[in-house]
Amino acid sequence: MSQKADGMNYAPQGKPKPVVKPGEFKFAAMNLDHGHIYGQCNGLIEAGAELAAVYDPDPAKVEAFVKKFPQAEPAAKAEAILEDKDIKLVAAAAIPNERGPLGCRVMKHGKDYFTDKTPFTTLAQLAEAKKVVAETKRKYMVYFSERLHVESAVYAGELVKQGAIGRVVQVIGLGPHRLTAPSRPAWFFNKEQYGGILTDIGSHQLEQFLFFTGNENAKILAAKVSNYNSPAYPELEDFGDVTLVGDNGATGYHRVDWLTPDGLCSWGDGRLFLLGTEGFIELRKYLNLAASKTGDHVFWADKKGEHHEEVAGKVGYPFFGELILDCINRTEKAMTQEHAFKAAELCMQAQAAAVRV
Repeated sequence: MSQKADGMNYAPQGKPKPVVKPGEFKFAAMNLDHGHIYGQCNGLIEAGAELAAVYDPDPAKVEAFVKKFPQAEPAAKAEAILEDKDIKLVAAAAIPNERGPLGCRVMKHGKDYFTDKTPFTTLAQLAEAKKVVAETKRKYMVYFSERLHVESAVYAGELVKQGAIGRVVQVIGLGPHRLTAPSRPAWFFNKEQYGGILTDIGSHQLEQFLFFTGNENAKILAAKVSNYNSPAYPELEDFGDVTLVGDNGATGYHRVDWLTPDGLCSWGDGRLFLLGTEGFIELRKYLNLAASKTGDHVFWADKKGEHHEEVAGKVGYPFFGELILDCINRTEKAMTQEHAFKAAELCMQAQAAAVRV
């Protein structure tokens, strides 16, 4: 299976754009349970960070990781990384219900934390992380890859910021994924561990809603989940949707699923629709169905006319450099802590409110 067809191990690569000198910002990787760790590390390395060490209790995972990143020194135990004063940030992709406790442990050791989404599976974990952030003044940052590691989404953010479509009043997000059940670990099918579909992949969607509408808060109006096509995995939810409204009146509808057919060239036909008061934008993130297997298509209409641009390789991924500089300067340019925590809270609220169909 090609890398683009396998969502679990999809790790975008861009052009190096270092924001620091070699050796100036060291980080480590831990808990390699999800393939997103490769994308997290790619982004940081391209921005100039030095991957110094790696730890996972499973030697096979470490061996595979070091093949990709030979510069990472395998650590015999987690403490070797946590107690290394030269390591400023820990990137991790633990089993979802272990991400919150790991992050608190990392922050208590004086390091910033960069976790795969979803960052938590319970509101209690979120409350504890907020407490530890306040106590330690460390960062609990989240790899919301469907915006941060997608050039068309970065480009759309710039269009919105420039006022190209006026005020964004509605967002429709579609996040389909390919299941490839035989390749998935056991935890993937255990709801206590993965948190439910809206908590898990729904977190991408609700983060994008907040970002593109400029909201700091929102209210869940309705949500649904179902297992339509996976009777062998009774705890899996392969469909979910949520409707919400932001404090500024913008509304959103978001659908996620594990129903991508085998014939699609990508792991999912991810799309985003932004409706503004003076225009609209559509993103076709990973392909242009039956027309092009390349991704990062941006379509928009505004006062000047109709536009289509393919932005792959043209925009880059500024989040990673901004995150490194935020860690050094204690700023919040890449993403505010409040934003990361609110996106997490909303997806868990949506999951709790969901009617099972």
